[in-house]
Amino acid sequence: MLPKGLLKEYSRIISMLIRLMDMLTVLLAGWAAYAFRFNQILLPSSYLAAIAIGILLTPLIFSFFSIYASVRGEGFIRHCISLLQAISAMGFMLAGLSFFTKSGGEFSRSWFIYWMISILVLSILLRCSLLLFLRYMRARGLNERLVVIVGADDLGMKFADTVQQALWTGFRIIAFMDDHASEKPAMIHHVPVMQTPERLCDYLKQNNVDEIWLALPLSAEKRVKEILFELRHHTITTRLVLDIFGLDLLNHSVTDVAGFPVLNIRSTHMLGMNRFIKAMEDRILAALILVLIFPVFALLALAVKLSSAGPVFFKQRRHGWDGRVINVYKFRTMVIHAEEDNQVTQATMDDKRVTAFGRFLRRSSLDELPQFINVLQGRMSIVGPRPHALAHNERYKDAIHDYMQRHHVKPGITGWAQVNGWRGETDTLIKMEKRVEYDLYYINNWSLGFDLKIIFLTFFRGFLNRNAY
Repeated sequence: MLPKGLLKEYSRIISMLIRLMDMLTVLLAGWAAYAFRFNQILLPSSYLAAIAIGILLTPLIFSFFSIYASVRGEGFIRHCISLLQAISAMGFMLAGLSFFTKSGGEFSRSWFIYWMISILVLSILLRCSLLLFLRYMRARGLNERLVVIVGADDLGMKFADTVQQALWTGFRIIAFMDDHASEKPAMIHHVPVMQTPERLCDYLKQNNVDEIWLALPLSAEKRVKEILFELRHHTITTRLVLDIFGLDLLNHSVTDVAGFPVLNIRSTHMLGMNRFIKAMEDRILAALILVLIFPVFALLALAVKLSSAGPVFFKQRRHGWDGRVINVYKFRTMVIHAEEDNQVTQATMDDKRVTAFGRFLRRSSLDELPQFINVLQGRMSIVGPRPHALAHNERYKDAIHDYMQRHHVKPGITGWAQVNGWRGETDTLIKMEKRVEYDLYYINNWSLGFDLKIIFLTFFRGFLNRNAY
């Protein structure tokens, strides 16, 4: 008989297997559609190449549409709608690729439609089968562990909410325990809250509890030791939930250093393979974009030169990765001027320093195009927190306590803050705080799929913006 929680223990492996199954689904759907359309088993090389591209796109597009997020959190119908959106996006991308490469005539349109429909049907069937299998396993106690949480404060509630949204954990929280249960709500996330029993071990045995999680604040060290002492003769799995929500966290994780468990409070995703992936993404996209926009780039440079006296490019010293100072390029949008005491004054609405053509460049964000040169130089990324002037960093680093954490990654041409409307003049502290909040969210949640999502949203939200002037 399989041990309880078997699937839970291998959740990461199962998550990877689902991605591989989705890629296999694309392959089988393409082959089945071809066999149905042409009544042949062997696929021509052109069809194999198209299917191969679809396989490579699958994990990226599915991640973009949050296909691999928990089904429990959003409901199965909503999950199917997300699948439809993701597969439709894949179809449009493949159709667009065939159009630009002029290879559309090599493929049957009916085969392509059958292929996309087959992917959708097989993907839904795969997930239905998976959910039925999990239900079967849990009904027999094979992937379910009963859990009690000690601590009904914010830490316990946040942790319980996260666990209940996870698809593969197999944990079922049956009770919250608290020494001050009378002061707490009767139910939290549909789980009852009870007074911590005097004979805790007896309760755990009587209710066949598999695990007990201690979600107590750091100040409750004495109480944690008391509970551990009481459980010293009990073989129940005991876990301590770290009270880290009040700390200033950035990409926090737990690691092992010389045998000691260590909590990384601040770190960056941009290490090892992630750093290589990010660098390749930036260089390839920047080179491709510069080649495609070269005629427009040259015309804009000529227009800047003819519109007012001065250089084509404006260079400003700004902080880059790890706080190192870099020169950031833009098309010049202002008349040549000097400011007192090397101050940097942000552009405001109807700013007299901005030229007529410069105002158009700012409104359309075309003044940012030279920063693709910065990306090729390795000083910037296409996606990342926008670089601020050195004077602005000095002003805000003490006013916003986690402001300088933005520099754990390379600055970007576009970013999560910009596509969410937090760009332009930051004339109030609240505006800058919101920008920093979105920048840190990006750093904490970075992935290649997240980058592609921001690039995609930039075309709709990033170029034209009422806050750009």
